[in-house]
Amino acid sequence: MCPKGCLCSHSGGLNVSCSNANLKEIPRDIPPETVLLYLDSNQITSIPNEIFKDLHQLKVLNLSKNAIEFIDEHSFKGVAETLQTLDLSDNQIVSVHENAFNNLKARARIANNPWHCDCTLQQVLRSMASNHETASNVICKTAVLDEHAGRAFLTNANDADLCNLPKRTTDYAMLVTMFGWFTMVISYVVYYVRQNQEDARRHLEYLKSLPSRQKKPDEADDISTVV
Repeated sequence: MCPKGCLCSHSGGLNVSCSNANLKEIPRDIPPETVLLYLDSNQITSIPNEIFKDLHQLKVLNLSKNAIEFIDEHSFKGVAETLQTLDLSDNQIVSVHENAFNNLKARARIANNPWHCDCTLQQVLRSMASNHETASNVICKTAVLDEHAGRAFLTNANDADLCNLPKRTTDYAMLVTMFGWFTMVISYVVYYVRQNQEDARRHLEYLKSLPSRQKKPDEADDISTVV
């Protein structure tokens, strides 16, 4: 019944220890009566959706010190209500699905990961803040706002609504574009007016440069004769 490479014991329930077992993925034959599951210090890169769905008695899940990069929406489906401790520290987690920790009752440890701090993470941490002290230990490796990088995210995120940044950025872009078009129109109008003024000035100078027409003597005699 014990997964290959793991040690199983009974102490207040079934304890399954797969620590330092060189695992590259989570075993799929974990006994359903498992209460404590240690998968730390391996090379696990992902948590498949519903991988724990049959472990209805699971209280402690340790996935620390692996190479997990992303937490999907249903990674903890089936155990969110029963878990008391969830350790995801010291992984390579950059982001999580916005619903990854929905209904999670456990105390979660999520520190020491290269988090990318954005709108999704802000929503997740705010939903965890009242129940999970370790949310305040999230340090941003990268962030949509440069000033958050390298700093504790939860405190800084309270000062900005990151979920509105794309809309604001779009608004700013529209304003810049409109201002650019407006400037081009004004520049064209100014150029057009100045060009017309220059053409009018040149035409006037041309007219002034023409010699005035005078009556010839023979034209005057003809007029006298007719009279």
